[in-house]
Amino acid sequence: MATLREYFDSDFNYAARVHVRFPNVEYANVEGAVLYDFAGHAAFVACFVEGENHSLDFFLKFLEALQFGKSQLALNGKVTLPSARAFPGELEIGNTNPFEMRARFHGDPEWISIRDISASTRIFIYSETPLELNAIAQLKVRARELGQKLQFRSLDHARERSKHETPLAFICHDSRDKLEYAKKIAFELQRLMCPVWYDEFSLKVGSNLRESIERGLKTCRKCVLILSSNFFSNRGWTKKEFDSIFTREILEERQLILPVWCNVTKEQVYDYSPSLLNVKGLSWHELGEAEVCRHLCNSILDLDRGS
Repeated sequence: MATLREYFDSDFNYAARVHVRFPNVEYANVEGAVLYDFAGHAAFVACFVEGENHSLDFFLKFLEALQFGKSQLALNGKVTLPSARAFPGELEIGNTNPFEMRARFHGDPEWISIRDISASTRIFIYSETPLELNAIAQLKVRARELGQKLQFRSLDHARERSKHETPLAFICHDSRDKLEYAKKIAFELQRLMCPVWYDEFSLKVGSNLRESIERGLKTCRKCVLILSSNFFSNRGWTKKEFDSIFTREILEERQLILPVWCNVTKEQVYDYSPSLLNVKGLSWHELGEAEVCRHLCNSILDLDRGS
């Protein structure tokens, strides 16, 4: 199951995201972003509120502090560009003061500046603090009084969304490679709207590990193999996962494995499984994180067919 934080990071992947911070000390735990939808000519705000113990009063005061044309938002130096799959054009960012960003759609000669985009009063709040429905209703009433159009997204929102998302790829990795490779791939594929089976997303407290893994291996469209020295030395779960997906390839007579080579040699791959050398892999250290994930996404979603 994807977390609320992951939905905050991956939602609106068609828009350019300018990360901001709020000058008020009491909102230091609130992460903000101004999202520029160049196609819709609208800009709106999304916020992630960390922590599970905020009161309704906290959110009411936050809305009052976040008034369009009055609140001061400071850039934190980070910009997240829309995914190439979701944005049919090119973007240009200027290192200027004031900050500038422009977009041009394929086949259109006009450049659109963020200064040409109208500010919407739409606000999305992603909150780790659960609020009762009547409290959310009060919050929305106050937002309307302030001229804002609020949507409150909580942990319940994340749980309900995850119920309807079927993972398209299984991330098979050694646990020692989780932070350096697996987590980065899983998060980026989620951001590219390519849901994956990854233990942090897919396992709930009390889940049967074997049943959950086998279900993921049986139903996913592809299996991303993170090949590393750690992977090759693991004779536990990762070996079982590899054997399962290899058996499924034979049964279904189609390619399911997408190898990512992480600082390994052809000799190491051959020693582990000679047949893996016949499968085109992606080199993490030659291509880099973004390019590896782009290729994986295209393969999983079958976007390369006919290209």
